[in-house]
Amino acid sequence: MSSEDNKLRQTLTEGGHVEDRTQPSLPVVHRRFANPSPLGLLSFATGIFLISSFGVHARGIQTPNVMISVLIFFGGICQYLVGIMEFVAGNTFGTAVFMSYGAFNISYSMIYLPGSGIIAAYMDSEGNLSPDFQQSIALYLWAWFILSVIYTIAAIRSSWVLFLDLVALDVCLILLATGNMVQSTAVLNAGYAFGYLVAILSCKYLVVLEKLH
Repeated sequence: MSSEDNKLRQTLTEGGHVEDRTQPSLPVVHRRFANPSPLGLLSFATGIFLISSFGVHARGIQTPNVMISVLIFFGGICQYLVGIMEFVAGNTFGTAVFMSYGAFNISYSMIYLPGSGIIAAYMDSEGNLSPDFQQSIALYLWAWFILSVIYTIAAIRSSWVLFLDLVALDVCLILLATGNMVQSTAVLNAGYAFGYLVAILSCKYLVVLEKLH
């Protein structure tokens, strides 16, 4: 058998067709995950919007219990799952932020959940809230303010919309914490007003993300 025949045999299939090695036998599939950030921003914005709305007693509503389910499931669990998805995607900052504020929504809703007994623990025999309740809420908000400032510093080199969103959240938390400490309705309303701004900026950042992708 000549070298010419051997070369021909190597380039033909058993059926006599020319063997094509220019393409792999299976297509190359690039695994791609959906971007979880829009869902996290929506759940965060919805949570802070409800907290602010019930805080200023919109439509004269005095009982905020209806927001508990939204804060637990959409603002809390859903946002926490977004943090897990960010972890899978390798986004450390997104993981920390979404998981933290998801936990904030859940913990905040637990305060008003009747079964938790938190508010009941601050009531006297006549059903009046002790002054310790507002002071305790103030300490609770100061703790979250400190954490939020850390995230704000970490976001300095990121999008300006995200940075402004976190700055607005810092102002919101510090006003709410101060308002509870000094028991000032005006300061509390100012804090809730900044809560609306936080919700708007979160939606604005969502638009920016969609344009980038």
